[in-house]
Amino acid sequence: MAHEAQKAIARNSVLVRSLPEEHIEPILSRGVFRSYERGETVFLQGERCPGIHVVLEGWIKLYRIAPNGSEAVVSVFAKGESIGEAVALRQRDYPVSAEAATACETMLIPAEALIQLMHRDPEVACSILASTFNHLHSLVTQLEQLKAETGAQRVAQFLLALCDGGRAECRVTLPYDKVLIAGRLGMKPESLSRAFSRLRKVGVTVSRNHADIADIPKLRGFVETDPADAWSRG
Repeated sequence: MAHEAQKAIARNSVLVRSLPEEHIEPILSRGVFRSYERGETVFLQGERCPGIHVVLEGWIKLYRIAPNGSEAVVSVFAKGESIGEAVALRQRDYPVSAEAATACETMLIPAEALIQLMHRDPEVACSILASTFNHLHSLVTQLEQLKAETGAQRVAQFLLALCDGGRAECRVTLPYDKVLIAGRLGMKPESLSRAFSRLRKVGVTVSRNHADIADIPKLRGFVETDPADAWSRG
């Protein structure tokens, strides 16, 4: 992927588009673009965090190794999302490890570049706080979904978040390892499979690592139905 194309994607990420317009191009010019193969380490727990990672393509999982040696997936990040704001700006070590769940493209924004901007323009600090708030809001939304939505509705909401805006249909790319999606949505892998089956009735077809959504408004309507009604559809 050419750097100009990568910059265009980075510009639309939640973090970068929240910055004052006059600072966006200077930040992008200091970005370090990287590619990772599936399974490749992005960073390890305990390493010093050099900056904020913006996911341009693919999926990155955050995980920790439990005392018994098992892997616990903390979160999964997709295109447009950023990783490590709080750790980077405090110049701390990573509390988790990160691995490419698929082939990935990222941009690393050096923490030093953002800190310098924050000293010169307090509005940059407000923008980064807004980005951090978006992460918090996302976590609250996930908790709300766990309590108020069926598994199929949570999966539908997840797919809608990956769609490009302004279209009636969409194809989204998923990681081959569906355990990651299940973990992100607070589900078991077998529950995820059942949810995908239920969504066929509202125009969702899953094949290997792609989900085809035939009617985005219809899928959005399914998410907004009463959970009891959604279960009856299943």
